[in-house]
Amino acid sequence: MKPENALLIGRIVGAHGTSGVCKIVSYAESLAVFEPGGRLFVERDETHGQTCEVLWVKPHSRGALMALGGVTDRDAAEMLRGAGLYIDKRKLPALEEENYYWFELIGMEVYTQDGVYLGRLESILPTGSNDVYVVRAEKQETLVPALSSVVRRVDTAERRMEVVLPEGL
Repeated sequence: MKPENALLIGRIVGAHGTSGVCKIVSYAESLAVFEPGGRLFVERDETHGQTCEVLWVKPHSRGALMALGGVTDRDAAEMLRGAGLYIDKRKLPALEEENYYWFELIGMEVYTQDGVYLGRLESILPTGSNDVYVVRAEKQETLVPALSSVVRRVDTAERRMEVVLPEGL
């Protein structure tokens, strides 16, 4: 069972070579979160998990390669295929005011400033200029630009966001 404050930041997608190196897909913006000497919780399924030390990580193709302590051959790396990689949320660096990690926003209830319920923030689309929040309520989907002129209030404790939708949205 994974630790209480665990945050999924990647997944092992295969083995690379014969010495236990894992191919991973990172969900983090930067590989810096996988710092050598740091610890990850590696969860194969709900009943099989272990804490591993990150020995090294480097970019590779469309993902990254990672060496984990205790994973010493290809068979051991293959056994971890599909495993989630988790870090402790409390170890994330603090963000500047009015900046949020995606996991803090996803799942929030979204309302207009007039109190009209738009739905739940289901996912976030990164774009070149700004992120876009995908808000869903039953069969209705609203794409909300993540701009300070649109997002007027974010309350992480109440899990609520208030927005002013641009004309025509």
